[in-house]
Amino acid sequence: MKLASWNINSLNVRLPHVIDWLSANPVDVLCLQELKLPNEKFPYAQLKAIGYHSFYLGQKTYNGVAILARDSMPFNEASIQRNIPGFEDPQQRLLAVTLDGIRIICAYFPNGQAPGTDKFAYKLKWMDALSDWLATELATYDRLALLGDYNIAPAECDVHDPLAWEGQNLVSPVERAAFAKLCSLGLTDAFRCFEQAEKSYSWWDYRMLSFRRNAGLRIDHILLSPPLTAACERCIIDKTPRGWLQPSDHAPVIAEIRD
Repeated sequence: MKLASWNINSLNVRLPHVIDWLSANPVDVLCLQELKLPNEKFPYAQLKAIGYHSFYLGQKTYNGVAILARDSMPFNEASIQRNIPGFEDPQQRLLAVTLDGIRIICAYFPNGQAPGTDKFAYKLKWMDALSDWLATELATYDRLALLGDYNIAPAECDVHDPLAWEGQNLVSPVERAAFAKLCSLGLTDAFRCFEQAEKSYSWWDYRMLSFRRNAGLRIDHILLSPPLTAACERCIIDKTPRGWLQPSDHAPVIAEIRD
C-alpha cells in the first residue's frame, strides 16, 4: 500500500495538479491539507471519475483537509472522525477514517506565526490535544498513520540554514519537543527510517527563488505505528510538482507499506 501526504495550498487552484500527480503516482491513499474551500465546493465528482473516493472537511478561504482513497478500499462510515474530540476549534484541521484496517489520520497543524504570540500558544494547545487523543487511538488501532503538514522541522538536518532559522517558528525547541512527544507515543518518522539524500525538504517559500536554491524545510511528515513501521519499505519526497507552473509550495511525501 502506498500512502501520501500533500499540502496542496488551494484545491480549487491545484485540482489539475492533483489529478495529474495521481495519474503518474496512483497511490492508494492521498491526504491533502489546506483545501481552502467549503464542503459544497469540494470536487468529489472529478476525483471519483479518476477512481478515488473522498472524505473531506472544508473551510472557506483557510485550512481544510481531505483523504482520497481508491474506490476499491473498504472503509467503515462510522470510523470517520472530524477534528480532535473534546477540543473546540472553528478551524478545520483534522480528519480520520479507517481504510482497509489502517487508521488514517490527515492533519494540518497550526502554523504558529511566531513564538510568544497567541497563534503559537494555540499551536501548542492543539498539539497537546492531538497527543492526548492519539494515545487513545493507538490503544484502539495498532495500525495507524498520521500524515500531514506538521509545520515543524524536527531536526537541524531538516532546515536549509539552521543558524538563520534559530529560535524561529517551525524550528523552535518547544515545537520540536511537541513533535518528539508525538513520537514518544510509539510513532516513527517514516522518512528517517531510510538513508536519505542530504538537504531533503518538503516546503520551499515562494520568495527569493527558494526552490531553485533548495532553501527549504522538511515540515511534511508521515508518522507510523510500530506494525506499519516494520512493514514500511520506502519513504520519499517527490519534488517534481514543486517545479510545475503555479505549484503548491509543498511537495508530496510518500510511504510504501508492505501488505
